[in-house]
Amino acid sequence: MPHFKRMSIETAAADIREEFSWLDDWEARYAHIIDLGKANPPLSDEEKTEETRVRGCASQVWMVTHVEDGRLIVRAESDAMIVSGLIGILVRLYSGAPLSEIEDFDAKALLDDIGVTGALTAQRSNGLASMLDRIRQDAHQALAA
Repeated sequence: MPHFKRMSIETAAADIREEFSWLDDWEARYAHIIDLGKANPPLSDEEKTEETRVRGCASQVWMVTHVEDGRLIVRAESDAMIVSGLIGILVRLYSGAPLSEIEDFDAKALLDDIGVTGALTAQRSNGLASMLDRIRQDAHQALAA
């Protein structure tokens, strides 16, 4: 059963934009992102392998995906609080989304809109790009299969 039942990535993005619109400054957004990370369910120790590790992240990040009914299910964990929060946003966006929508959605534009990307260090931005690439790659491989 998919973790998130929804019509589209656009619907999830609209919900996230609305949620972040109430946060007035970077401190409030940062605190909210940390809270999202704390709510992110952990992976099992068996799921944290070299194969599931996301390369290109300064912190440790593991991502597990699979397909159910034409939708990508994404689960991930990091050892860094802010990265865990970014994972929480990506999971809300992509987990349960139709495979056909994933490659075309511009997550960077959403993250710009909600004021996240401008406040990230270069290393965090690279890590975020690596996580997005992994999600797109997994969706692409599933569509090709």
